[in-house]
Amino acid sequence: MVQYPRWQMYTVFAVLLLGIVFAAPNLLQRETAEAIPEWLPRDQVNLGLDLQGGSYLLLEVGLDEVLEEHFENLVDGLRGDLRQAKIGYSGLGVAPQGARVNLRDPTQIDAARQVIRQSSSDLLIEADDTGQISIRFSDAEVEQLRRNALSQTLEIIRRRIDETGTREPSVQRQGDDRVLIQLPGLKDPERVKELLGTTAKMTFRFVDEGTSPYQGLPPPGVEFLDSNETDVQGNPVRYAVKKRVMVSGENLTTAYSSFQFGEPVVAFGFDAVGAKRFGDATQKNVGRLFAIVLDDVVISAPQIRSPILDGNGVITGSFTVQETQDLALLMRAGALPAPVTFLEERTVGAGLGADSIRAGKIASILGLIFVIVFMALTYGRFGIMADIALGLNLILLLAGLSFLQATLTLPGIAGIVLTIGMAVDANVLIFERIREEARNGRSPVPAIDAGYKRAMTTIIDSNLTTLIAALLLFFFGTGPVKGFAVTLSIGLVTSMFTAIMVTRLMVVTWLRRTKPAELPI
Repeated sequence: MVQYPRWQMYTVFAVLLLGIVFAAPNLLQRETAEAIPEWLPRDQVNLGLDLQGGSYLLLEVGLDEVLEEHFENLVDGLRGDLRQAKIGYSGLGVAPQGARVNLRDPTQIDAARQVIRQSSSDLLIEADDTGQISIRFSDAEVEQLRRNALSQTLEIIRRRIDETGTREPSVQRQGDDRVLIQLPGLKDPERVKELLGTTAKMTFRFVDEGTSPYQGLPPPGVEFLDSNETDVQGNPVRYAVKKRVMVSGENLTTAYSSFQFGEPVVAFGFDAVGAKRFGDATQKNVGRLFAIVLDDVVISAPQIRSPILDGNGVITGSFTVQETQDLALLMRAGALPAPVTFLEERTVGAGLGADSIRAGKIASILGLIFVIVFMALTYGRFGIMADIALGLNLILLLAGLSFLQATLTLPGIAGIVLTIGMAVDANVLIFERIREEARNGRSPVPAIDAGYKRAMTTIIDSNLTTLIAALLLFFFGTGPVKGFAVTLSIGLVTSMFTAIMVTRLMVVTWLRRTKPAELPI
């Protein structure tokens, strides 16, 4: 172990140099660090909500509405399928966990079963002799729909928040139907709440110009929707809009704020499927009004003056620049599958975070001082080498957090304090082993060689078991627990490196230069 090849020496120097380079931006103000050229490391450790303050939001996802919409889609699909199969029916509508329908001719039950089976293989169908059919989804299918809706909601919330520029947001599932959002550094969450509170379900549908939206009930296949426009009396202008969706917002690939004739507009583009549907719809319906509907509100209903075959278009209206930017953001991020309700909102002040950082600094500095003094007094020259390695270990730990863009929380600071205490464990094991070999009469070189060799197994075992525990905390923990696991894991890896590689390099270098007759330990 006292042999130190040159490649190992160069590797140690390279790792330490990289650690200094990646850790250095943390000594600068954030604005100064962001001005560093992109080809140089400039990432800093991100502070969590408990350290720099920010906003805390708890949302509830309306999963029952997702199921209801799914059942309505099932009913709409069955209506056309039964007509196409020439099966007479009545009373087709949504029922708990599914739909129901009455057949005019009970002898067509088997034919109706086949038609219904084509919609989904997971449907449970029950029929009686009178021709009444009850259709519902299996419990497994309902649970899968709920899980998919919640997962999709989490992903879309992440996209929307990321595009607002919020640094290091935390979006986590909580329970079966809730989402926890932490926004470090964000003091006014109102705009984020507006973006998240909008379902942003966009569809492109035709206006039924032959139906007045102000009289009576809408005919089948039509619904009356308000718009963003107002009449001379200040009331919302209403449209009679076809229920049939010609193009869905799911086919959008791009959306951005732009200007047309000096007015803010939203430009958008479809994918290949959407472009074809959009082109077919506009080519066959020149002169008709084409409604752009967002969350059951008509935001624009322009007239189709000519076919639009390239899949690109603009949304005009009485928009401000901020409104076009927010609308484009919603269109890019996608539609929430379910509405969300804000259950709790808290704002964490920066003062609490400053107190936490101050307390963490004091604990870290005191722990570092006590460890340095103990090692120097107990192991003399070797203890000072271990103290130098401890300082380099903290630099590598900071560099690792910066490189991984990890979020440092108050438990994370606790992990750093724990790392300071554990960082010298390996050196203590090695030095005690060397001291024991020296007491048994061995000369310095054999004693050091035996000390490193015999302590290595214990060092690896102890650190590996702790690392496994830290990884389990990371994978199964949430929020602050993960922050503690991250700092502890990185600290274990860096302390192993500095104890085994860096300290040994200093010991071997001293040994070769001084060739001592006995060990000062």
